[in-house]
Amino acid sequence: MPIPRFTSLIITFSVFLRTLQSVDCEFPTLSTSTYETNCSSLQLEQYFCTPEIDPITQQPKGCSRNNWAHTICVAADGIQCVESGNNTFLKEIPCLWTNGYSFETSLLLSVFLGMFGADRFYLGYPAIGLFKLCTLGCMFLGQIVDIILIATQTVGPADGSHYIINYFGPRLSPLELDNDTYRMPQFDWPEL
Repeated sequence: MPIPRFTSLIITFSVFLRTLQSVDCEFPTLSTSTYETNCSSLQLEQYFCTPEIDPITQQPKGCSRNNWAHTICVAADGIQCVESGNNTFLKEIPCLWTNGYSFETSLLLSVFLGMFGADRFYLGYPAIGLFKLCTLGCMFLGQIVDIILIATQTVGPADGSHYIINYFGPRLSPLELDNDTYRMPQFDWPEL
């Protein structure tokens, strides 16, 4: 008489359980030890930085003229930094140094008082401001050009700083191409 399929399955399972009981199995235990490393060499996913944002400049506090700010970062669990002896370390993050020139103010000055050169005086270009004042904004043509240049953030403050723009404001990031830029070929480009 043949053994029903269900019964053969139960027998196979019981043999498997007896085999497991007879074998001395050791499962690896997770180690709680920490990995000690130089935290400046950590990859982006291995640490977390929360820079303190200055409410006036909308940039990380301590942003210097070379567009870098120091902030305290925390390494991932199980990583200990050699520099500090714990899981925190000091890291330089990029920022945009500002010197008090507001984007909104300069754009409003350009729109409403640009024919008198107020926008150029505000941004630190007194010679161009005086020229616009004497020529009534180059007969309003210079005013229109300055509105476009300031709105596209092509013209910035004379001291080389960046505009103060709200954190989620209209900051533009210009793209630049040079001889080292690799352009990915597209399928619809003609063969040369």
